[in-house]
This record gives sequence, C-alpha cells and structure tokens, in this order.
Amino acid sequence: MAEITRETILSALENVEDPDRGQSIVALGMVAGIQIKDGHVAFGIEVDPARGKALEPLRAAAEKAVHALPGVLTVTAVLTAERAAPPPQSQQPAQQGQPGQQGQGGLELPGIDAIIAVASGKGGVGKSTTAVNLALAMAGGGRRVGVLDADVYGPSIPRMLGISGKPDITASDDGGQMVAPMENHGIKCMSMGFLVDEETPIIWRGPMATGALEQLLRDVAWGELDALVVDLPPGTGDIHLSMAQRVPLTGAVVVSTPQDIALLDARKGLGMFEKVNVPVLGIIENMSYFVCPHCGERSDIFSHGGARAEAGKLGAAFLGEIPLDMAIRETSDGGDPIVASSPESPHSRAYRDIAAQVWAAIAAVKSSQEASAPRIVMQ
Repeated sequence: MAEITRETILSALENVEDPDRGQSIVALGMVAGIQIKDGHVAFGIEVDPARGKALEPLRAAAEKAVHALPGVLTVTAVLTAERAAPPPQSQQPAQQGQPGQQGQGGLELPGIDAIIAVASGKGGVGKSTTAVNLALAMAGGGRRVGVLDADVYGPSIPRMLGISGKPDITASDDGGQMVAPMENHGIKCMSMGFLVDEETPIIWRGPMATGALEQLLRDVAWGELDALVVDLPPGTGDIHLSMAQRVPLTGAVVVSTPQDIALLDARKGLGMFEKVNVPVLGIIENMSYFVCPHCGERSDIFSHGGARAEAGKLGAAFLGEIPLDMAIRETSDGGDPIVASSPESPHSRAYRDIAAQVWAAIAAVKSSQEASAPRIVMQ
C-alpha cells in the first residue's frame, strides 16, 4: 500500500479551490486536523459559518480529491467554523416533534429500531463500561445490537470489546461505498479509534468532531439492528447537542456515581436531554458500593443511594446499581467484558436486569409516540 502522509494529502487538496476567493483551500489555510490511520483519512475545512451550506460541494470535492490518492480507503471531510454562542435555553424556540427528531435535516438511519444514548455529567464514572455491558446484556437476550463510540476525543470501546484492526469497505445500494462495522461478542461496533492510532490525540474543534460523528453514523453499514447503543463523551457539549438534534434518539440513560459532585453533573445531563425533548429512560448508580474480596465487608466508598434519591427528586426511573469491583474493571480492560466472560455472575445479572428495564422503557416511549400520532380514518 502506498504511503499516505500529511504532505500527499495537502498536495491533493491544492487542486481544490474556494469558489469565492479563487485560491486553493491549502493556500488559504483552511485545512485543519488531518488524521491518518491504515488508509483512513479525516480532516476539517475551516469556513465562515455563513457560507457553510453553500460550500458543501467544496467539501465533497476535497473528499473526492483525497480519496483518489493511492492507498486511501475512506475519507472523512467535515466543514468547521467558529460559531457564536447559542442564546440561553429560555430564549431558544421551543422544540417540536418526536423525541430526538428536532430541527431540520435530521439523519435517517433505516434498519435501526431504537437508538439509546448512554451519558454522564462527568468523566470517570464508568459510563463506557456500563454502555458496553448494557449492549452485551441486550444482545444476550437475543437482540441485534450495535455500539457507536461517540467519544471522538477519547475512544475506548474498541479496547473494551477486544477489537483491533481496521474496518472493511463495502458497496452501498446506490453504488457508493460504506464502512462495515467491526464485530465481537456478537455486537457490531464503530469508533474513531479504528481510524486513528490509539496514542494520537485528536485536536478538533466541536463542529469537526460532530461532523465526523455524523459520518460514522451515516456511512456505516449497520444493517438491521434492534438497538444501537451510543456511548457519548462526558459532559454536555457540542456532540451531545448534535446527537439530540440530528439523530432520532429513542431515549437516554444517565450514569452517575453516588457522591454529590457526580450527581450535580448528572442533574445537568438530565436537564439537557429534557430541554431537547429526548426521553430519559433512567439513571444507573455505578460504583455503588465495594465488597472486600478477602473479608466480605461492604464499604460505601463514594457514599450510596445518591442516584436513587436523585432519580426520585427528578421523577426519573432508577434502573439499578452496579458495585465497584475489580472483576468488572479487569474484564473491561482485557476486552472481555463481564457480561460476556461471566454471564452468570451477580454483576452480569445486575446488567441484565438494567437492560430489561431499559427495553421496557423503550417500549413505553414507542407506545406513547404511536398513541400521540395523528390517525387517518377512511370513510
């Protein structure tokens, strides 16, 4: 395979001109954030936000120019811009429509029955571990499940699922190309971690990251899925808002530890989903307690019961608690999560109980949507 370098990519992009300024996007300094891994290329094109929609042909031309280079398998080119801060929520127009389908130009993901966002207000609460084991618990019940690693800056799902290598390219129905998701433990997976070296930091502005995420959703051949579990990055930033506005989310699950500071951030996460009309399916208390493997004594290291109490205050469902346990950590780090490696363990049963509650909540959401939809009667 021919070597793909930053220089060869910039050389190809020198032939792509800004239609209004008559110079190449390289000469104008518009190309940023180039990432290369095993034939997969990603980069951003910085533009004036007012010109964003008009420059879609430029984006496509840049993508085509790089794709023509020997050895390039896939290209992700996104338009990015410095944008003014949005007005306060109280000044924004009310969102209308079904949950997760707000705004214009939403992504259509045919074949995926339910999309579940797994979120946390802060990092370090075990959100990704929870997302992976939740997906495995759903798959263990006979459902077709996929996982999208939406943490573009710190992808961890490939390691947790024990997947390495690069995805294959497959033909789409319209004659184009799609990326085949990777698979292990019976679930499909896509992550920026497959396209960028694990040690390489991704230094992208928010719009670049959200554009790359949309392409991971749109250009991946997910096939028929009962559920797609989306592991969001921690916090409430651009990626979360884009997912809520552009992707038809069925609902969200919020993960928190019991201590007050984590619950404060979890409360913000719940508030964000409520603002954009995405149903909160429930709250999970992770690292809920610790049982000493030697003496059997239980310790509430991070306090206990805070997430259950917070769920009661906010009127959200409490889905269950998962202990702080070395087996959960070791199996996740080793790429063989506990639901897959020890399906009959108490921890796996806890994840399966939570998965059952999430699935029941999804059914309730869908039933509510169907009941509120207009009915046409032919006479």
